[in-house]
Amino acid sequence: MKRKNPELHQSDLTLPKFSSSAEECFLYNWLNKPVFIGEVLQPSDHLCGPPLDSLQQLDVFLVLGTPELDAVLQAHAKVWHLYNDHFRPTQRGKVSIALSSHWIKPQRMSEKNIKECQKSLDFVLGWFAKPIFIDGDYPESMRSNLSSLLPEFSEVEKKYIKGTADFFALSFGATLSFQLLDSHMKFQQLESISLRQLLYWISSEYNNPQIFIVENSWFVSGSTKRDDAKYIYYLKKFIMETLKAIRYDGVNVFGYTVWSLLDGFEWHRGYSIRRGLFYVDFQSHDKKLMPKSSVLFYQKLIEKNGFPPLPENQPIEGIFPCGFAWGIVDNYIQVDTTPAQFLDSNVYVWDVHQTKKLIKVDGVFTSKRKRHCVDFAAIRLQISLLQEMHVTHFHFSLKWSLILPLGNLSLINHTLVHYYQCFASELLRVNITPVVALWQPMTENQELPVSLAKYGAWENPETVQAFVEYAKFCFTSLGDHVKFWITMNEPSVKNLTYTAGHNLLKAHAKAWHLYDKEFRRSQKGKISIALQADWVEPACPFSRNDQQVADRILEFDIGWLAEPIFGNGDYPQVMRAWLHQRNSVDLYNFHLPYFSEDEKKLIQGSFDFFALSHYTTTLVGWEKEDALKYDHYLEVQMINDITWLHSPSRAAVVPWGLRKLLKWVKAKYGDVPIYVMANGIDDDQNMVHDKLRVYYIQNYINEALKAYTLDNVNLQGYFVYSFNDKTAPKYGLYSYITNQYEPKPSMKHYREIIDNNGFPGPETPELICPEEIASCPECHFFRTRKSLLAFISFIFVAFIVTIFFITYYSKRVERRYK
Repeated sequence: MKRKNPELHQSDLTLPKFSSSAEECFLYNWLNKPVFIGEVLQPSDHLCGPPLDSLQQLDVFLVLGTPELDAVLQAHAKVWHLYNDHFRPTQRGKVSIALSSHWIKPQRMSEKNIKECQKSLDFVLGWFAKPIFIDGDYPESMRSNLSSLLPEFSEVEKKYIKGTADFFALSFGATLSFQLLDSHMKFQQLESISLRQLLYWISSEYNNPQIFIVENSWFVSGSTKRDDAKYIYYLKKFIMETLKAIRYDGVNVFGYTVWSLLDGFEWHRGYSIRRGLFYVDFQSHDKKLMPKSSVLFYQKLIEKNGFPPLPENQPIEGIFPCGFAWGIVDNYIQVDTTPAQFLDSNVYVWDVHQTKKLIKVDGVFTSKRKRHCVDFAAIRLQISLLQEMHVTHFHFSLKWSLILPLGNLSLINHTLVHYYQCFASELLRVNITPVVALWQPMTENQELPVSLAKYGAWENPETVQAFVEYAKFCFTSLGDHVKFWITMNEPSVKNLTYTAGHNLLKAHAKAWHLYDKEFRRSQKGKISIALQADWVEPACPFSRNDQQVADRILEFDIGWLAEPIFGNGDYPQVMRAWLHQRNSVDLYNFHLPYFSEDEKKLIQGSFDFFALSHYTTTLVGWEKEDALKYDHYLEVQMINDITWLHSPSRAAVVPWGLRKLLKWVKAKYGDVPIYVMANGIDDDQNMVHDKLRVYYIQNYINEALKAYTLDNVNLQGYFVYSFNDKTAPKYGLYSYITNQYEPKPSMKHYREIIDNNGFPGPETPELICPEEIASCPECHFFRTRKSLLAFISFIFVAFIVTIFFITYYSKRVERRYK
C-alpha cells in the first residue's frame, strides 16, 4: 500500500537504544513506527522484538509515532478550540474525537490480573481518553511502563488539551475488538465482547461523560448474502447491552450508530467478511445493492425505540382444569432390592465384649416369612419425597435389559419385577398415579437386552416381536397398578437410522393394539408414545427461506415418528421429497422405507394421547455461516441468539417455544389430548438459590397455561424433569449429597404452582373440583371377578333369608306350645 505521507521515513526518527522485554519492545515499535490505516507491517519493518503480523489502531488519525503523539492530541485540541471560539455560538454544534476500544476481563480475579486489565485499556483507550477527559496527560500505567518514551506535556499544553470533547465518541467492534487486537495489548488477559461493561468502565473512569456510540457491529462470512442472522443477533446483543447500561447502570449514552451501511473492503480481511446492512454484489458490473434481513430488524428496532414488552410474552393469570396431571420425571427410579434384615432366617449373637459385632449361630434358623413391599427401604424414601412435592403423577421407565436379560421369557428377573410392583402400588396408596415407560434409549446398548443389541438392535425386525412379548409381560405383571403407559420414551431421532425408526414404529403399534385388545377392558388404562419435541424457529423472521428450513427440521425431528401415528399412517411428504432430491444430486443413498397398506392401518391411530418432551428452542437458517454448526445433509445452519438465557450446558431458555410447539401439534394433528411429559433445565449445582430453574419452571408453565386458555390446546398434564440429582445430575428438584436429599427452591416453587393449580389472580373464577376417590389397587381382584361376586352375594342373601325363616318359625312353635 502506498504511504500517504512519503516524506516521513524511519530514518527521520531518532530512536534511543535500550534493552527491554518483548512487551516493551512491541510497545516501542508501536509508538515509534509510522503506521498508516490498513497497512500491514512486514517482518523487516520491525526495530526489535518478535514479528508483528498486523496492526489496527484508531480511525481518527493517519500516522502514529512518538514525535507525533502530542501533535495529534494538540491538533485535535486546536480544532476543538477553533470550533468552540468561532463556530459554536452560531452553529451550536458539538465536536469530539472518535476512540476505538476493546473490553478485557481478568483470567482470574486477582489484584494483579485486574491491574493488567486496567493497563490494557489504558494503552488502547486511555492513551487518548485520559488527556482529553481527565487531566491532559497520559495514563500513569503507560508512563511507568514506557518511562521516557512518551513525550511530556507542559502545564499549558495539558490545560489546552484537557476537556476538548463535548461527548465521548466510542467505536466498539469496528476495528479493535473481536480478536483483531494484537495479543500484546491484552497483557495475558481475556478479551470480551461485553459492551455494557465497557460503557460502565468509561462512565466510571472518565467522570460520567455523555457517550455516543459512533461505530458498533459484528460481521458475517463473505459468502453470506441477505439473510444475515448472525449479524442480527449480535446487533441485538449490543443494543440490549447499551439499553441495560442506560437503565440499570446509569451510563449517559445518547446515541448509537451501526457499522456499516454497505458491505465493503475490510482491509486485511479483504472481502472474506461482510459488515453492511446492505448486500453488495461485488461480482456484478453495477455493484447492485440489496437490503439484508438486518436492515428490517434495525428498522423495526428504531421504530419501537428499543425492545418494548410484547403482549404475547407477558405472563397471564389463570388456572388449569380439574384433574390436570401435575407430575415429575425420573428416567430410572432408584432400585435397591437388598433384602431387609427381617427376611434373614439366621440367628445372630452380639459379641459385646470383644469384636462388638454380630456373630452368626451355625445350625440355628428361624421360620422364613413372605417378602412384603415394606421391606424395600428405598421405596419408602422416594415415596415420601414425592408426597412432599404434592405431585399427582410420577413418570419413570422400566429397564427392559434387566427385567428380561436374554430378551425373552426364558429368564425373568422376578425380584426386580416385584420391586416395580411394590413401587407402583405404594404410589397408588398415596394417590400418586404411576406413569410407566416400557423402554427408554439410554447407555451404549440403548437399554436393550444384550442379545438384541448385539444383533442389530432396532435394525433387526426380530426386535419388534421381542418388544411385543416384553410389553405383554409388563401389562400382565404390572397392569393391576399401572393405568398410564408409554411404549417408547423419547426415542432419539438423531441416533436412529430410517430402518430402525421403521421397526420402532411397528413395535409401538403392535404393543398398543395388544393392550387395546387384551388388557384395556379389564385394566382400563391408556397408552401412547412419548416423543422429544424441541421447537425450531427461523433465524431470520423475515426470511421465507429460513421458514422453509424450520418447517423441514420440524418434520424430520418430530413428524418422522409422529405423522405415521397421529397423521395419515405414513412418513411426512416433506421427508420423502427431500430425501428423493438429496439422493438424486448427491452420492448419498438415504432410503426411507415404505409401509404396506396393512402396516399403515396398524400404525395410524395407535395412540390415546400425544406425549412430548420439550426442553429448549433452536434457531435455524439456510445461509451457511459456521461450518461446525452446519448440517450438510439437511442444508441447515444452527444459529444461536446470544441474548437468550442459557444454562451451564448452553441450553437456551425460551419459554414461548413451548407454546408455539403446542399450537403446532394442535394445528397439525387436531384436538388430541396432550401431555408435556418432561420439561426441565440443568443448573449449576453450586447455585444456592436455584434461580435459573425457578425462572424456567415459572415461565414454561405460564406458556403452557397460555396454550390451554388462549389457544384452546387440549393440554392434560405437565411434568418437570427431573426428580433428583442422583439419577439426573444438575437437573433435579432435590439435591443429593452423601445419601441425603434436600429440596431446592425450585421444588418449593413448583409445589406452590401445583397447590394453586396454576397462576390464579384476583379475578380468576374459583374452580370447584369433585374430590377424587382414592385408588384401591386391591379392588382389582373384585372388579375382574364380577360373576364370582354375584354368586357369593346370592349365597349370602339366601343364607340370611334361611336364618330369618328358621328363627321366625322357631319362635312361632315356642309360642304355640306355651
